[in-house]
Amino acid sequence: MTQQDLFKLKPLLAVLAASFALAACSVGPDYVRPQMDIGPAVFKEGQNWKPAQPRDLSADGKWWEMFGDPQLNALAEQVDISNQNLALAEANFRSALALVQSSRSAYSPTLAASAGASRGRSGSAGSSSSGSTSSNSSSGSSSSGSVRNSYTFSLTASWEADIWGKVRRDVESSQASAQASAADLAGARLSAQAQLAQNYLQLRVLDAQQQLLEDTVQAYQRSLQVTQNQYAAGLVAKSDVIQAQTQLKSAQASALDNGVTRAQVEHAIALLVGKTPAEFSLPRAPLTAVAPPVPQGVPSMLLERRPDVAAAERRVASANAKIGVAKAAYFPSLTLSASGGYQSSTFADWFTLPGRVWSLGPQLAQTIFDGGARAAATDQAIATYDGTVATYKQTVLTAFQDVEDNLAALRILEQEAAVQGEALQAARQAVTLVTNQYKAGTVSYVNVITAQATALSAELTSLNILNRRMAASVLLAKALGGGWDGHSLDDLGPLQQQVADKAKGLKDNAALR
Repeated sequence: MTQQDLFKLKPLLAVLAASFALAACSVGPDYVRPQMDIGPAVFKEGQNWKPAQPRDLSADGKWWEMFGDPQLNALAEQVDISNQNLALAEANFRSALALVQSSRSAYSPTLAASAGASRGRSGSAGSSSSGSTSSNSSSGSSSSGSVRNSYTFSLTASWEADIWGKVRRDVESSQASAQASAADLAGARLSAQAQLAQNYLQLRVLDAQQQLLEDTVQAYQRSLQVTQNQYAAGLVAKSDVIQAQTQLKSAQASALDNGVTRAQVEHAIALLVGKTPAEFSLPRAPLTAVAPPVPQGVPSMLLERRPDVAAAERRVASANAKIGVAKAAYFPSLTLSASGGYQSSTFADWFTLPGRVWSLGPQLAQTIFDGGARAAATDQAIATYDGTVATYKQTVLTAFQDVEDNLAALRILEQEAAVQGEALQAARQAVTLVTNQYKAGTVSYVNVITAQATALSAELTSLNILNRRMAASVLLAKALGGGWDGHSLDDLGPLQQQVADKAKGLKDNAALR
């Protein structure tokens, strides 16, 4: 390119410099997190609780360890490896990361190469005059043409200057969406872990209930034997024997029915750890887990630790950036394009200096009339933003409700457990007293049946309260976000690498199979 050519390009270079100068501006509103009035610094239902130690709701995410059950710990680790709902959430997250890269690609110019060879004939025609010689005396036409080869090679580059920030807003929106997808992944993981903990603790309560029913069956068998002996001695009527048999069979039926519920809960656990019910089983074991202390925190923790709140907030940020993308359509677009290559009619001279061709120039485009399409797109983007703000605020309010609900449940259930414990002790004493009175012949067998039924009901109620307390503890940990840290969204790199490593591991395992 000669100095004269460079002089001719000065206006183009000026346009290019101006485009870079304008590239710093971005239309549309800058994002500000929606304000929430989170009220007092403590939860209403948690003011009288003794704060738990930090280990009770650890920041490493293993919140289930606060129950102190090794079997539960082992199962919770399997959820992150084998659960298919988590695999789906991870795939969605990888897709969101790919969209971020796709949006960022608009920062770079597009470069294309083409090469071609063709052979063709071109022709021309002309009419002869009436005064021609005799050989051409009649009117007519003649045609002549030539066959030519054409060889071309070109490189074309184009780049749209991001003068009004359309690309930056689109990248901002994609990044926020990816962060929301990361929070969705954390939420799916937390939900699966919480469901597993609930099911496992319920399974152990069912084991305790099964043991109670089996002990009750044995006690009723002894009562039946006593009644039969007294009937044989002529001390009681036949009806007492029949009542004892009826009571025994009812207890045996309850024990069998308890097995149905336990089997279904065990199957649910198998699904959560990514196994079929046929290849998974948990032997009966006593309940060793204990209801942990209540983890405390100010309401603002929910804005940082709950994945669903973080996901809703990131979707607000994404929708806000989309407003800028829609408004950028009102402004002209500047595209810079350049092409260069070689063109020749002979293959030998294809890549020679005389065959060089090039072009360079800007293109400014502006939509003058679109029938209101841009206005409608902007209105839609604003409406979508308003909708995400409402969803975010509702998610925060629901989070507060979840915490308050489970704090109230734990507080009331603790009081109920204490009262029920007293009722259980009284029922056990009543069974002992009435049984002795029956053996002495001072009361009828109806009194024994009533006392035993009351004691069994009290035992089952105590176990039911224990199950509800365990479930409320799990749900409270989930409501507080488990051990998930919302600040991890500031940098998606580590999470991206973690997901990539897991995806590679799954592919390797599939290849081995």
